[in-house]
Amino acid sequence: MHVFITGGTGTIGSAVVAELLGNGHTVLALARSDGSARALEGAGAEVLRGDLADLGALRSGAARCDGVISLAFGRDYSSSDALARAIAEEGDALATLGRELIGSDRPIVTVSGTPWVPGRASTEADPLPTDGPVGGRGRSVNALLDLTSQGVRSAAVRMPRTVHHQGRGGFAGLLVDAARRTGVAGYPGDGAQRWPAVHALDAAVLFRLVLESAPAGTAWHAVADEGDAVRDIATVIGRRLGLPVETVPEETFGPFGPIFAMDQPASSAHTRDALGWQPTHPGLLEDLENVQP
Repeated sequence: MHVFITGGTGTIGSAVVAELLGNGHTVLALARSDGSARALEGAGAEVLRGDLADLGALRSGAARCDGVISLAFGRDYSSSDALARAIAEEGDALATLGRELIGSDRPIVTVSGTPWVPGRASTEADPLPTDGPVGGRGRSVNALLDLTSQGVRSAAVRMPRTVHHQGRGGFAGLLVDAARRTGVAGYPGDGAQRWPAVHALDAAVLFRLVLESAPAGTAWHAVADEGDAVRDIATVIGRRLGLPVETVPEETFGPFGPIFAMDQPASSAHTRDALGWQPTHPGLLEDLENVQP
């Protein structure tokens, strides 16, 4: 399969590109900079220059390929407004890619987050939230999944709060960044809230499986660790960086603060049973041992 991918140089995307190429697929990857283009070409992908806001490039990439994996998302999370702009940009991109595939029965796989359900681990059957700080992402993904009635084999891989590789990435990576910036390995609340996690290389396998075989209109959970306590995550970070571990105000983490404070474990039992996906790489707490002072 010739696959068009956006976000192919990120923590998840670089792993997905390698997974696809290592399993007989070819890749056309969107690149917004010379550095990204060099990295993608070095990995063995063909490059299409453009960014997520270049809707013409997105249409061209989708038209040239047998399937699409959409992973790109803005990098500015410094304020609620910046996060809202990134969500709106992603929504426009997904709508553009989806329209290009209407009537073709070609697959498109997008990324979203695992939902949170009070009192239990969320499952693949739970709906995505469509309100709150990231509710716009849920609405965009739902609109893409609705295109199944128009001949698009759309599917969503829901990612946990942390996708990690060599101690970097996801919410845990933001905790590391905040610790370096403030001198405290901090966590909101009492730290008992749980975050699910997955290694990027395990997540990449799931993206391939969903692209190859998932039924239209389905959602899947890329969850290896059902829920690591945030206090435990901060404790490893503090030890690795030689910093005190303390509770800190939610505001320390900007627009993500209210999300960081939530207990949000997630299950992947259905995904494992239905697709035969089995994570094999280190869990989050083990992988955080790679954080360097």
